[in-house]
Amino acid sequence: MPSFDSDAAYLAIKARDARFDGRWFVGVTSTGIYCRPICRVRTPRRENCVFFDTPAQAEAASFRPCMKCRPEVAPGPGLAWTVMDASRTLARQAAHWLDHAAAEEETPSIAALAAHLGVSDRHLRRIFAAEHGVTPLQYVQTRRLLLAKQLLTDTRLPVAQVALASGFRSLRRFNAAFADSYRMSPTRLRGDATPEAVSPADGVTVTLGFRTPYDTAAMLRFLTARAVPGVEAVEACSVRRSVRAGVLGPEAGWLEAAFIDATPTRPASLRLRYAPTLARHSGRVVMAVRRWLDLDAAPQTIDDALHDLPGAPGLRMPGSIDAFEMAVRAVLGQQVTVAAARTLARRLIERFGEPIATPWDDIARGFPSPAVLAAAPLAHIAELGIIRTRVGAIQALANAWPELTRLLALPHQPEALMTALAGLPGIGPWTAHYLAMRALGWPDAFPPKDVAVLNAMKTLFGTQNQREADARAEAWRPWRSYAVLRLWNSLAPLPLASTSTGDT
Repeated sequence: MPSFDSDAAYLAIKARDARFDGRWFVGVTSTGIYCRPICRVRTPRRENCVFFDTPAQAEAASFRPCMKCRPEVAPGPGLAWTVMDASRTLARQAAHWLDHAAAEEETPSIAALAAHLGVSDRHLRRIFAAEHGVTPLQYVQTRRLLLAKQLLTDTRLPVAQVALASGFRSLRRFNAAFADSYRMSPTRLRGDATPEAVSPADGVTVTLGFRTPYDTAAMLRFLTARAVPGVEAVEACSVRRSVRAGVLGPEAGWLEAAFIDATPTRPASLRLRYAPTLARHSGRVVMAVRRWLDLDAAPQTIDDALHDLPGAPGLRMPGSIDAFEMAVRAVLGQQVTVAAARTLARRLIERFGEPIATPWDDIARGFPSPAVLAAAPLAHIAELGIIRTRVGAIQALANAWPELTRLLALPHQPEALMTALAGLPGIGPWTAHYLAMRALGWPDAFPPKDVAVLNAMKTLFGTQNQREADARAEAWRPWRSYAVLRLWNSLAPLPLASTSTGDT
């Protein structure tokens, strides 16, 4: 049973209301097809509509995905935890863990998942079925099939490569699963589709959806101010960057993300192009980009919660593609200007970064790996103009990165990551919160002793100190990270890359 009112959902279908995109799906019994709420085909009759919370539920009921609105492009459900009962929270956290496992091309273990969540296998299966209407393995299978459908539709990757990129261990199993679920072969679907991508030699291109509004101008301004030459470049409506080896796959690569405006026949979307070296890891790439550009956020919910803060609707929280890069750059930015922080990062990249082949002359190096910076003599880093205490913090981060990587895989336990970070030299509470906010994607970070936040809140609400600011910010839970962005944006451009008074 869906977790919403079906009659209200039908009205949203008639209005093609984008606010509900990815929140639920409609199966049409007369066609055997399921669609997104924004599908622009003729609105089905009410008596022919069956509603589902997830694509997995629709496919378990023998519905096939629509070729027009393409459910595989829809934004994800967003936060896997909200203010709800514990069982639903656990079930949604389990789905997020399965998403991560599928993207990492891992074979999910229900026993490992249950242990991770601190419940028994039996209890996990029960609450998962109650929340999602399918078993965990059915959920993963649907996720992989939808990724395969997207790659078959958008790209010209060979079918065998699509199978591997979607998490199937063999072409035979992929063909069987695809035919069983969609009642057609992968090659037939590709024959019915019109690929929009260039050839794999020039990159792999896919389309990603998001809910509107999306304040693209604010996102691109934020990224522009922090783009380091040689690694990242921002243009009018797109961002391009390199990806070092070991981040999205064993080989280095590159990404290009371009925002595409809506038209009368097509919703707004993101066109993602990435290196052929990353094609085998397409699931991981797509998940990382969705998190980087916050494509799964629910803007109406967030904007409603932050109604007393200035700012345009649809503000998104910039994440990161490379969490280690984000951590090092946060240290480099402590108590210096944005321009100075970019200069230090550029020097670090030029000295220790590996060359990377990309389609662009201005993107030619990758960020240094943890192993390289951990092994570098301290004096060789310090001579770039980085003070020795910060060099020590960077090398401590590099040496601790294997353990920190494990904690980064636990997005619903930010306290564990922040505790580990705070135990490292040169990493204070502000930096720990900032990394949880941007590297982990934690939506409820509230970095303490943030000068800009305190100044903005004093102007807007008359708060006089951190204690009063913390009390006032309780009303913004669980979206305090977005509140921080709005508060930063309410002031003139900041002179410091780090606005903390506590981290040194």
